[in-house]
Amino acid sequence: MSKRSVLLACFLIIVMPAAVLAQNSLKDAFKNHFRIGAALNPAYFTETDAAGAALVKKHFNTITPENHMKWEMIHPRPDAGPAGYNFENADKYVQFGEKNGMFIIGHCLVWHSQVPRSVFQDAEGKSIERAALLERMREHIHTVVGRYKGRVHGWDVVNEALNEDGTLRKSPWLNIIGEDYIARAFEYAHEADPQAELYYNDYNLEYEAKRNGAIELVKKLLQQGIKITAIGTQSHDKLDRPTAQQHDETLQAFKQLGVKVVVTELDVDLLPAVTRQPTADVSMRARATAASNPYTAGLPDEMQKALAKRYAEIFAVFLKHKDVITRVTFWGVTDRDSWLNNFPAPGRTNYPLLFDRENNPKPAFDAVMREASLVK
Repeated sequence: MSKRSVLLACFLIIVMPAAVLAQNSLKDAFKNHFRIGAALNPAYFTETDAAGAALVKKHFNTITPENHMKWEMIHPRPDAGPAGYNFENADKYVQFGEKNGMFIIGHCLVWHSQVPRSVFQDAEGKSIERAALLERMREHIHTVVGRYKGRVHGWDVVNEALNEDGTLRKSPWLNIIGEDYIARAFEYAHEADPQAELYYNDYNLEYEAKRNGAIELVKKLLQQGIKITAIGTQSHDKLDRPTAQQHDETLQAFKQLGVKVVVTELDVDLLPAVTRQPTADVSMRARATAASNPYTAGLPDEMQKALAKRYAEIFAVFLKHKDVITRVTFWGVTDRDSWLNNFPAPGRTNYPLLFDRENNPKPAFDAVMREASLVK
């Protein structure tokens, strides 16, 4: 073989796989393992961002709405009866998913955040009684889930009900109704659509105390005969935490419960920490500084490689547990629209996803695709 032929063969072996991988889709690469999804803002599901919508259609077979099914968006005036609902964007989101044959997720029914204060108050602004709040919860869930019965396939029923130590968060839901507000929410969702998948969703479940709290919560629900299809672990990761071992231990522990797992909000924050503890609590605020925003001119090659390595590590664990994971959803589509550009410090330039600000796949994309190709 000539020297030129040897060089060509080496090119085909070394270079071509990455080039080929960049042309394939995530949903096809993982079709025998689990669904691959993204959280969408209106620019995608209304297709005003045509290139972004095309990217979604190519790579994802399940979608989640970033904000437009949250209470403050879909039910902004809870005292106005049927007129208090705004289904415009939610309808467009569901239609986009249906048109493209996607597994459609509803996010989220009961949460302590992004809920109008009036939900918890009477006409005089005083805290309402347990029975009244239960009725408001039931009416909201039956209206929203009922509207999309048979169309939205899975719901984040209760979102982020736990503190970091695994105890129940002192939210207005807990304070007014009591601990059984979670069970009631799942009951109402099941009544509204008996065929829909129902999830408990939270962040930092890879850390032992909170993980144990989630396990105890789900155990109690199951013992009461409550339908819960899966635990949603958000997986808002950093480059160095949680560790692969923590991911592995969490998935092992959830598997023992006899429910499935959905990875609901995956991303990897590359920027320096501005809070003492890792958190995805949207109420957290911090101040951006030059030191905390180092990549405004672009992501250096060494950081691209670090991100690719991190995603490969994460997906290796997910694929190890593909028997229990049914879905992995990224929280966003491209770096351009990631919430981490503004959380917990606003105005930073982050790079947490597989596609860059121009919709191009990053080295992390190829790393994830390679992990998929290694598993039969």
